[in-house]
Amino acid sequence: MNLPPLHRAAAIGLLAALGLGGVAGCSSADSAPRTAEVRKSAPDVSPAPSGTASATSTSTSTSTSTDIGWVQLMTPMNQQAVKLLTLAAERAAEPRVRAFADRLRTGHEAELNRLRPLLTRMGLPLTDVHAGHDMPGMVTEQDLEAAHAAEGPALDRLVLARIRDHLRQSAQVSRSEITAGGRADARELARALVTAREGFLAELERLPGAVRALG
Repeated sequence: MNLPPLHRAAAIGLLAALGLGGVAGCSSADSAPRTAEVRKSAPDVSPAPSGTASATSTSTSTSTSTDIGWVQLMTPMNQQAVKLLTLAAERAAEPRVRAFADRLRTGHEAELNRLRPLLTRMGLPLTDVHAGHDMPGMVTEQDLEAAHAAEGPALDRLVLARIRDHLRQSAQVSRSEITAGGRADARELARALVTAREGFLAELERLPGAVRALG
């Protein structure tokens, strides 16, 4: 991962603490499957040279590592999910799945409109620091390619399975932010996100095809 050391450590620390399989290492999609085991130790982080205080370190001084890790993960998770939901809203075979995807996409875009300003307030880059990495709950480029190639009920099943995983994992990470985060604005957004995820998960499991797709 090409992250500034402090930001990289924050993201890894949050994910490792949650115990999400394959997340702590933030491995690339080509080298690690979704079911990869959590690495037992985080990579070494080199301290900043003595006497150097960057604008970023100053602006994030009131943010905990949990806040940083959470917002840097939730932003790309939502961005990738929106891509899949856009496809599902246009091409899903079942009308109820299309309507569900459209409403969930709208909700995720609204969350992004709060996550991106939060990144800015924390002095963090708007770039996707997890680009190219396969982690639980993250819709990957391989997922999107498979969705583009799928049709009819097969597309619906793929979307339901991937989106359920995304909703569950993003809710789990956000609960950690609520518990351990240091910023009131981040915790407030995390609470709103968890509430939304719980509602959409309950609805998703009642959709046509959900039983077959989700087992």
